[in-house]
Amino acid sequence: MENFNSIDDVLDFAINAEQDAVDFYNQLAESAKTTDMRFVFTSFAQEEIKHKARLTQIKKEGSFKIEVKKITDLKISDYMADVKATPNMTYQEALVVAMANEKAAFKLYHDLALQAENEEMKDVFVSLAQEESRHKLRFEIEYDEYVLRDN
Repeated sequence: MENFNSIDDVLDFAINAEQDAVDFYNQLAESAKTTDMRFVFTSFAQEEIKHKARLTQIKKEGSFKIEVKKITDLKISDYMADVKATPNMTYQEALVVAMANEKAAFKLYHDLALQAENEEMKDVFVSLAQEESRHKLRFEIEYDEYVLRDN
């Protein structure tokens, strides 16, 4: 795991992770076979852009406010097989990949919060973990509504 020497290191790491998520969702949107699928992934990419902007603002201003909230976990992704992103994947497979990515991001930020050397760094990681948990929930709801209900 990467070592962080300052809150700026933490924020730079998080900003880069959000950009990776933007790129991932834009790539899924570009390869989407339907307009609905393209819209879903484009909207997630735009949400990640907002998170990146928020983190950039936190870094620039040097302060932030954290609101701790409990996020529901439907645990749908806990029962999914690993699926790799491919250009020809189905909507269901794309949602599974997205849930897995958000779950991995949550676990990363959660683990970093546990290892944080000070409360300020811990609060940043807790906040980022909550954001990723919200994303995963949105994908789980999407999966529940458009995949599970069709079966």
